[in-house]
Amino acid sequence: MTEKLNTVGLAHHFIKQYVKDGDFCIDATAGRGHDTVFLCRLVGEQGCVTAFDIQQDALNSTDSLLRESGLRDRARLILDSHENMEQYVRQETISCITFNFGYLPGGDHSVCTHAETSIPAIQAGLRLLKDGGIMSLCIYYGGDTGFEEKNELLQYLKTIDNRRFTVVTAEFSNRPNNPPIPVFIWKRI
Repeated sequence: MTEKLNTVGLAHHFIKQYVKDGDFCIDATAGRGHDTVFLCRLVGEQGCVTAFDIQQDALNSTDSLLRESGLRDRARLILDSHENMEQYVRQETISCITFNFGYLPGGDHSVCTHAETSIPAIQAGLRLLKDGGIMSLCIYYGGDTGFEEKNELLQYLKTIDNRRFTVVTAEFSNRPNNPPIPVFIWKRI
């Protein structure tokens, strides 16, 4: 494995096993654009990535990174909450959805994800995934934010229909300071 052994590195390693040229993907939390660019490279010229964020600063960063990488034509950027993604994408057409829960790196920590929108976003994402599709969640928490959302997300994940989906939650047992939690979901065929 050549990726970094952190939450994002594990997520990228997982995603690379499933996303291929021509696929349609969603970056549900665009942030600074790194997952959007990663997905754009995987989907190739025939695919497309739709990226959501509620902060214009995040979309500006994503747009800039896409342009620097020569990938701007493979992405659609939407200023809206990830819980509304079904308004923009048809059900059962998406190969991969990524989430990074928490706050915008380098941004205002008072603007962060919350379970009351994150759980409906995951539910919407599950409906958008095509058979064999995957979802990657990186749950960041700690400091003065995130513990409540983390706990609610982890409780919700246990309720996902095990006849239709496989959910794997991992943890870094020997990392200090509330390390992020990687979660991987497969939609069964």
